[in-house]
Amino acid sequence: MDIFDVLSLIGGLSLFLFGMNIMGQALERRAGSHLRSFLQKMTGSKFMGFLTGLLITAVIQSSSATTVMVVGFVNSGLLSLTQAINVIVGANVGTTLTAWILSLSGISSSNFFISFLKPTSFTPILALIGIIFYMFIKNNNKKKDTGLILLGFATLMFGMNTMSTAVSGLKNVVAFQQLFIAFSNPVLGLLAGALLTAIIQSSSASVGILQALAQTGAVTYGATIPIIMGQNIGTCVTALISSVGTSKNAKRAAYVHLYFNIIGSLVGLILFYIIKIVFAPILLSAPASMIGIAIAHSVFNILCTMVLLPASPLLEKLVIKLIPDNSTQQKIITLDERLLNTPPIALEQSRVYTIDMAKCAVDALKLSLSTLSEYSKEKAEEIRIAEDKTDHYEDILNSYLLKLSSKRALSKESNEEVTELLKLIGDFERIGDHAVSVLISAEEMNEKNISFSTQGKKEIQIMIDALTEILNNTFDAFANNDLNKANLIEPLEQVIDDLKEGIRVNHILRMKEGACSVEAGYILLDLLTDLERASDHCSNIAGCVIDVKNHTLNIHESQRIQKTSSDEYKEAYKAYSQKYKI
Repeated sequence: MDIFDVLSLIGGLSLFLFGMNIMGQALERRAGSHLRSFLQKMTGSKFMGFLTGLLITAVIQSSSATTVMVVGFVNSGLLSLTQAINVIVGANVGTTLTAWILSLSGISSSNFFISFLKPTSFTPILALIGIIFYMFIKNNNKKKDTGLILLGFATLMFGMNTMSTAVSGLKNVVAFQQLFIAFSNPVLGLLAGALLTAIIQSSSASVGILQALAQTGAVTYGATIPIIMGQNIGTCVTALISSVGTSKNAKRAAYVHLYFNIIGSLVGLILFYIIKIVFAPILLSAPASMIGIAIAHSVFNILCTMVLLPASPLLEKLVIKLIPDNSTQQKIITLDERLLNTPPIALEQSRVYTIDMAKCAVDALKLSLSTLSEYSKEKAEEIRIAEDKTDHYEDILNSYLLKLSSKRALSKESNEEVTELLKLIGDFERIGDHAVSVLISAEEMNEKNISFSTQGKKEIQIMIDALTEILNNTFDAFANNDLNKANLIEPLEQVIDDLKEGIRVNHILRMKEGACSVEAGYILLDLLTDLERASDHCSNIAGCVIDVKNHTLNIHESQRIQKTSSDEYKEAYKAYSQKYKI
């Protein structure tokens, strides 16, 4: 092996790693909506969590990427630690698919159809299709990503072939043979596998390198199996790095991945020693093949799963004990920027947080409405805390969604949803502001011992009931994408506008008759304005929900059409007018 072979090896390795990287990223983007669907359907079931981890990893070809995503999910509250453990275990099995694909390079046959299964035979066709998709199809990110997947696969297989050719001369190099004889010591093999994988941060890539070296015929199964065990430990480095600065549960998820692989590798190492010493099978001294390495990789990970998946509750207790909760630590609401690399998942995280914000704002306003009749300092404090919380939600969501909107991989539908959320968080924040404004009116009435007239109280209560209904419908429409609830909001908002005007006129008449004080009148007018404006924000939110469903994003035009052309609108308006009549 001369200097040119070394250069070919370096070039082949570089192409292999680059191809795997761009293929993995493109697969992640291309499968994004499906990953999001998997996440939404996730349950606490061991089998479902395991299956989800397996399938996602098989799709994106990287257990490290899956585990990093899982750490992000746990950090954002999208997954519990229990669910995360099951997904991580599944990811360990899903990553074995790559070795099987790479093992196709070892096919050797004179039969045309069998030979065509060899990647070097069909990857030129994939590369041609990929370059057409990537360079000549405009304004279609999905097809461009499909092109990158094909180009990435062709590049990594070309790199694999280049590596195999470059190292073929090593079979006659004594030093190389002695190196792998040293790796026949299981501990050294395990450490070598862990170190290599930690450096390149991909167990799939390190298995591919091992398969390329196996082409020399100098790599035995006795040296290969401990290296494979070590690779499982080395791949945990990526998740551990990603857990820096995350919540306690996110750190626990990363360490579960590490402990699972360490325990599995130690148990495997003990069994390997027993088999080697007691049985001394001839297989361990036989040269390893590419398909043999794929089999060993799969068998080891499946056996680890069979042993440790039933013990996942014990793993959970172990990491909780090693990373205990800090009871004095205040929970800070943050959005995990690691998930921006998977835009559909980041969008789901944003939506979950916006739903939390919506609930916080709506509950605060409903609580403030109750202070008009039953004021207390405890309620006042709770309302102000909730309003501060909605302000914080608005700040972090605005910043996060703007970063997300710059991602090229966003589909048209995802872009529309980002636009919707950016509009909605402003309306929910304003609802939180109106909660404090209503509270201020209640505090003034309590401090000055002011009350409305009996008829004024009845009329205000009718408007409060109407506002409570529109708030409930608004939250349901947004949180559940309920178009029926969304269509009921605009007619009810119009009724609230009518109520405001009717109550204002009645109040002026009562003041003329001396039945209501001027001071109470000022508070009433401020209160009516807050309630009516809160309903306006509900109308804006409903308009966004409807527009996203219809892919229009033109709220005012949608509202105009609804008011002038919809029989449903007219019927709902008539029904609400009767229900909330003064």
